[in-house]
Amino acid sequence: MNLLIDDYTLFKKKIKELIGIDLDGYKDEQIKRRVKILMDRVGAHNFLSFYKAIEKDQQLRKDFIDKVTINVSEFFRNTDQFDLLKNKIIPELRNRFKKLSIWSAGCSYGNEPYSVAIILDELGIREFNMLATDIDMEALKKAKEGIYKLEELKNITEERLKRYFTKLDNDHYKISDRIRLSVRFEYLDLLKDKYPKGMHLILCRNVIIYFTQEAKDGVFRKLAESLEEDGILFLGNTERIFNPQNYKLKPVDLFFYKKVV
Repeated sequence: MNLLIDDYTLFKKKIKELIGIDLDGYKDEQIKRRVKILMDRVGAHNFLSFYKAIEKDQQLRKDFIDKVTINVSEFFRNTDQFDLLKNKIIPELRNRFKKLSIWSAGCSYGNEPYSVAIILDELGIREFNMLATDIDMEALKKAKEGIYKLEELKNITEERLKRYFTKLDNDHYKISDRIRLSVRFEYLDLLKDKYPKGMHLILCRNVIIYFTQEAKDGVFRKLAESLEEDGILFLGNTERIFNPQNYKLKPVDLFFYKKVV
């Protein structure tokens, strides 16, 4: 085994002990590529020297967590899919279930669950439970605050901007308390923590692509187990389940899978 592999394997072990993030579930090349800029910034020539820098520097540790937890999020990301969610998926779920339980898994800065909450409000659905989880505590803190830069609202229509956001200054808007308080944010690591049960809709978008195939299999299985019969799993537009029947799922539209028993 070459030294680079030894170095990175030990790095992953130490990171798990220090931060609690298990990098074994992530593709090695994805993580290496994402942290290289941080390693260059501190002049770290190998992963163990980079670990020592993370251990001492709290801000560097936060930057590292932000890199490996892939915090890329926007409101109504892939608007055509959210149109389908609003016009077909949620109405069908509402006809099947009286009070919807919804989970945004890997919610990042809260853009995704707030987008769903806006849709529910527009549909006149008031009875629902919305859980949003992530592994990044800093991202969860920002999500709970609900304050966004104007550039983060590019998919928000003028009508929605006026109805659901308050302008704080020329570059910052805060989502309305009615929407903000309808979402419960919690820490959850998809690779090791217990999943919630009884979900009718799960959004897990642009998260699983960074996992190893073994980790993906486990996550898909547990996501399916979290769903009620006829519940829906909504994935990102770069993700597919090639054998959905293995998880008691069946495709009902692009990126949407239904739980079948």
